[in-house]
Amino acid sequence: MNKKVKILINYFLGPVLFVILSWSLYRQIFARPDVGIQWQQIQNSWMNSKLLLVVFFMAVNWGIEAVKWRLLVRHLQPFSYFRAFKSVLSGCSVTMLTPNRIGEYGGRILYVEEGNRISAISLTIVGSISQLLVTMMMGCMGLLLLKYFSQTDHAITTFLPAFWQNVITSLSVVLTVLLLLFYIRLGWLVRIMEKMPALYKVVKHISVLDEFNNMQLIQILSLSFLRYLVFVLQYVLLLQVMDVHIAGSLCFLLLTIFYLVMAVAPTFVFIELPVRISASWAIFQLYTSNQTGVSAAALGIWIINLVIPAVIGSLLILSIKIVKEK
Repeated sequence: MNKKVKILINYFLGPVLFVILSWSLYRQIFARPDVGIQWQQIQNSWMNSKLLLVVFFMAVNWGIEAVKWRLLVRHLQPFSYFRAFKSVLSGCSVTMLTPNRIGEYGGRILYVEEGNRISAISLTIVGSISQLLVTMMMGCMGLLLLKYFSQTDHAITTFLPAFWQNVITSLSVVLTVLLLLFYIRLGWLVRIMEKMPALYKVVKHISVLDEFNNMQLIQILSLSFLRYLVFVLQYVLLLQVMDVHIAGSLCFLLLTIFYLVMAVAPTFVFIELPVRISASWAIFQLYTSNQTGVSAAALGIWIINLVIPAVIGSLLILSIKIVKEK
């Protein structure tokens, strides 16, 4: 790579990323006509102990993700916990600028040695698949429990005609099972691709996936599940702070459906917040009339769990050299 290009990447890519991220966040937050009301409700809860607990769980949330990333990347090189934590925050800053936040590897691999970065991309994908798999499984569980096993008639089960309810539920279960089979048979994928000469260069970089045994994959999946429980608990607490009064068990099930919707709904950086707020209200309006509280909770979770870590991550990227100049 040309030395001038390396200098350009090292000293200009970080600031450009920070500016783009800041501008997009500003556009999403302050372009909303009702943001003042939502923000006022959040401000009124500054000293609420539950809100402080939500902020504390933000650190726990990303701390668990750092443990998971460290377990993944150790197949390539030694990685300290602190380095893993900085890596996942940097990944969060980049992923905020990609559709459905799929680009987290763009920030994480900056902390990986240059020779291992392409292989590290496949490891970030494994981590993302494990989190998506947990979201799909829990969402299917929420759908099935509310539709078939609840002794109470819930409004959400009448939101769509019975035919489309069955189609969506069946399709969700089938996709979840297929994703689970794919996840626990990652080694098979590598061995099948090894038999195709045209894919030799690709296999060279993803061969690390063949090193994972079932116990390690279950361990990674367990950490993803623990992280899922943390951010669902955060959402439950913040809804309570915003005076959205829904029974805890029902609120948990509704959130499993909400996160399932967010996992499959196409979103991009400039529309993610409106989609989140609209999806949350579409689900919770069946059980509460407090639209401001539901919207403020969606805004608060987005700021605490995604915006704050993304801003910190973008600042971390400013302090590292992306490529070696020699």
